[in-house]
Amino acid sequence: MDKALFLDRDGVINTEKNYVSRIEDFEFITGIFDLCSRALELGFRLFVITNQAGIARGYYTTADYEALTTWMLDEFASRDIQIERVYYCPFHATAGIGKYRQDSFDRKPNPGMILQAKESFNLNLPDSILIGDKESDIEAGRAAGVGYNVLLTPDMADTGTAGELRFSSLVGITAWLSRTFSHGGRNA
Repeated sequence: MDKALFLDRDGVINTEKNYVSRIEDFEFITGIFDLCSRALELGFRLFVITNQAGIARGYYTTADYEALTTWMLDEFASRDIQIERVYYCPFHATAGIGKYRQDSFDRKPNPGMILQAKESFNLNLPDSILIGDKESDIEAGRAAGVGYNVLLTPDMADTGTAGELRFSSLVGITAWLSRTFSHGGRNA
């Protein structure tokens, strides 16, 4: 079984700007490529799990989202970083329009997207990592049984205890990742 690094998109891969749907608005967060490269070196498979309520709210279409995602994946690939799959949830239980107004087991804080990846890729979730910028991301990881749930919170100091991982930057997360997994061990 392989270990995974699950990444939220908005606020972890790119700067949170409320419903980013266009390439010209997409700004990669400093350190994301180094983090992903290091994770690959350490044997992690990379996945993106993202709520996309902008589709549900009618701010952009699924086609807009898919075009941006293809561009994003190409940017990673141009740096020799393979993202295995991007999982997204276009639904919202209260703010969705039409067919998108529904509750979904895939919408974080529910663990659906992570569990889909586990089944499709035979992943070892206790040895896996999730990085998110919202408590709902962390709740999804915990509900799925992900062993390391890391909150990226630029306004707080880094804390690296096993049950409460919080970092102010992706650079800090990359350093923690190297310390914790460099020798195949789990030293968190």
